Amino acid sequence: MAVPGVQAFFDAATSSFSYVVWDGGSGRAAVIDPVLDFDASAARTASVGADRIVAFVRERGLALDWVLETHVHADHLSAAQHIKSSLGGRTGIGGHVTAVQKTFGALFNAGPGFARDGSQFDHLFADDEAFLVGDIEALALATPGHTPACVSYLIGDALFVGDTLFMPDYGSARCDFPGGDARTLYRSVQKLYALPESTRMFLCHDYKAPGRDAYVSETTVGAQRAGNLHIRAGVSEADFVALRESRDATLSAPRLLLPSVQVNMRAGRLPAVEDNGVAYLKLPLNQV
Repeated sequence: MAVPGVQAFFDAATSSFSYVVWDGGSGRAAVIDPVLDFDASAARTASVGADRIVAFVRERGLALDWVLETHVHADHLSAAQHIKSSLGGRTGIGGHVTAVQKTFGALFNAGPGFARDGSQFDHLFADDEAFLVGDIEALALATPGHTPACVSYLIGDALFVGDTLFMPDYGSARCDFPGGDARTLYRSVQKLYALPESTRMFLCHDYKAPGRDAYVSETTVGAQRAGNLHIRAGVSEADFVALRESRDATLSAPRLLLPSVQVNMRAGRLPAVEDNGVAYLKLPLNQV
């Protein structure tokens, strides 16, 4: 199995990891889950973090094939459009993003101008669809549960799982968002655990479990299967569902949920400017 290069970029404000993954032979690359800086108190965006990715790609002399999203994130705004406008490449996400767009298009009363067909993205991946990053074979694996549209990307021996799993000492993703389901997440994780134990697994977030000093972006399928706090080998579906649903009942909404989803369901675009030349994000009152 091919071994691509992988470079992680950490966004401390949202505890998020973005990645550049590349084929050393062809010099072709993909960017996964890029983060746009957002100051919620001032409603101001910036691209400081995303520009670190742009600089890395240029310094390495890489050419971008893809800007990939693992799902419609609820905790940070996507910098997909900034990356694409700076470096090229095609935006991609799992085809079930349309379910998320229908739900949140209604919540935000986005109107007929907001398409619910995924057309904001350049490509919608079908379940288990093969593609390439340079000459490295890749696969888009549907892994719903956290959201109905979550997809993991297997690029050579590197697996990018989005929010599906965290580090083994921290556990698994919440499943209480619209369309999320703990039973579905359990089955998605089993699909990932069927991959070779040595498969490198790259995570979208780390929150540092108690007793651990450093943020960590990478583990392996084998380490997750042997020791994940919530969903290791031997944990039954029923036990996982009970644990996950009990834990989810105690969680508050993510701090950037409402601004993030409005941008991310548009593939990282801000809402259209209004007749005064200003774009607005909505806050639906008493709905979340």
